Amino acid sequence: MDKSWMHSDRRSKAYEFGVEAFLNFAVENLLTTTHISCPCVKCVNLKLFGVGIIRDHVYFNGIDQSYKNWKFHGEPWEATTNASRNVEEDDGHSRYSFVSEEIDMDDNDFGDFGSDPYEFANVIGDGDQPVYPGCRKYTKLSALVKLYNLKAKHGMSDVCFTELLILQGDLLPEGNTIPTSMYEAKKTLCALGLSYEKMHACPNDCILYRKEYEDSTNCPTCGISRWKEGKDSILKEGVPAKVVWYFPPIPRFKRMFQSHETAKSLTWHAARKSTDGQMSHPADSPSWKLLDDKWPEFGNEPRNLRLALSSDGFNPHSSLSSRYSCWPVILVTYNLPPWLCMKRKFMMLTLLISGPKQPGNDIDVYLEPLIDDLKSLWVGIRGVYDAHNGEYFTLRAALMWTINDFSAYGNLSGCNPSMEKDVLVCLLGLGICQEQRRERFAILSMV
Repeated sequence: MDKSWMHSDRRSKAYEFGVEAFLNFAVENLLTTTHISCPCVKCVNLKLFGVGIIRDHVYFNGIDQSYKNWKFHGEPWEATTNASRNVEEDDGHSRYSFVSEEIDMDDNDFGDFGSDPYEFANVIGDGDQPVYPGCRKYTKLSALVKLYNLKAKHGMSDVCFTELLILQGDLLPEGNTIPTSMYEAKKTLCALGLSYEKMHACPNDCILYRKEYEDSTNCPTCGISRWKEGKDSILKEGVPAKVVWYFPPIPRFKRMFQSHETAKSLTWHAARKSTDGQMSHPADSPSWKLLDDKWPEFGNEPRNLRLALSSDGFNPHSSLSSRYSCWPVILVTYNLPPWLCMKRKFMMLTLLISGPKQPGNDIDVYLEPLIDDLKSLWVGIRGVYDAHNGEYFTLRAALMWTINDFSAYGNLSGCNPSMEKDVLVCLLGLGICQEQRRERFAILSMV
């Protein structure tokens, strides 16, 4: 399809005919006239409108000229990157280490690149470009990461950030590689991001609108509407009353093994030897050894992951007068050595449960997608590439511990810890009920 009209004068006939052709193309492919992404320079495909409003926006604001592949409007996606597959390394450090230093990330944080261990070089090959000819301090990617950090830190809107990019491009010398829109910046940064699923939830914590409830508009348990109610008591269709963000852990576990150094660290526990008889790592604990003895096929593979789950509520508004409670759910990988396993970059956020009230004992509803992935990990994920050994293997994982205070411990276990009379066994500061640990192993044996 001819897209040259996108660069034409908005007052010209070519632009007018192009806009109509684009809208017809979108309606034919999306089969809707009311929920279409708006490609104007202000909305940059982040907002949905009807055909009439989009036509007005494209005329008044102009179309985002960097939107070359109309993937949000039904055009098939075509890979356009042609960067080299040769990932150069110097003294064990990736050439993309400037990104790690800037945002405290490790090689395993760089996105889901499937089974191809060199795909990262394809995706952000343009990260080697200087931000302008002759610049030695910043590349296109490092400059964009710094700018995006400012956006997140100071709460800039997408429109404000787009205008800042345009101004930066005007200030820098000719030939600079600064993106001209939020959409183009996101395309560059997508390689550094994490895929996530935004799930609607019942405001009363009854269900998640997934699987058999995906198309439901009312909760089958309490009957309350899925949609948010406005101040005028009118339901805002399409606006969920409650949302949970799920960050699938399996792609990130795969990325961990695609980093040579991280893949090596994940088998550190098998190479070490405890000489003093003291418990200096979870690998020295009875629970670890019990798992090895009960499932020897699991224990014989040092790359299989031993995980802990942690969750607690916090107030994101930093106001003592607010009772808003947001609950993150974090996975910790104990295969790593002690000086790495509790580092921020290895503490994996898997769920973010929005407030305003805490889920309480209904937290199990929100844990459903994570439990599904943990079951898949227990069975085994085939085709995971190990960069350290240069081979593919089947990855398995087991959830062994929980880390939380007593109130969250009660929510996760579904009991009141103040009423429990069982003796708590303290393992490396992890308060684990002995009976609960036996039940967890019993559940794993039934999977």
